Amino acid sequence: MEEKELNSSPQDAQDVTAATPETQPQTDSAVAAEEATIAEAPDELSDADKLAQAEAEIAELKDKMLRQAADFANFRKHSIATQTDLILNGGKKVIESLLPILDDMDRAQQHMTQSEDVVALREGLELVHQKFLRVLEQQGLKKMDTNDAVFDTDFHEAIALIPVEEEGKKNHIIDCVQTGYLLNDKVLRFAKVAVGQ
Repeated sequence: MEEKELNSSPQDAQDVTAATPETQPQTDSAVAAEEATIAEAPDELSDADKLAQAEAEIAELKDKMLRQAADFANFRKHSIATQTDLILNGGKKVIESLLPILDDMDRAQQHMTQSEDVVALREGLELVHQKFLRVLEQQGLKKMDTNDAVFDTDFHEAIALIPVEEEGKKNHIIDCVQTGYLLNDKVLRFAKVAVGQ
């Protein structure tokens, strides 16, 4: 019995060992095929996934672009409306500040028809003029001072050249024909002047 077992056991062992190498290559090839299938499958899925992702991204970008275009169109309409409002009503503050002066001028005109006192009318007109200048100064308007000033093309416009003998008056303003004004320190109107030469 022991011989049988011995005889059968080496044979079984050979069968087992013989079966193992044969099944081993099959297992390796099966694993390799399985790996290839797994490797191929993700590529196919990734291409499809990539396509789906690209389409989703394109749709999202189109949506963003349409929203931005709509936002820009709304912003443009709002800007045009604001600009139009500024053009039409931008002088509202200035006009409101000038209304009291207009009232004073109306009263002065009424007094001119009723009174013959020239001195009182002159004083009233001077007061209205001073008030008018103060209101304009509050709005940023400033009168250019041209008395004995050096001629400067940034502020003055020479309309006449007057020959002078004194060296100190050369290239200086001799006479101001039309007053110049600055608005918030920028030239609103150049002063028209006669310059010594």
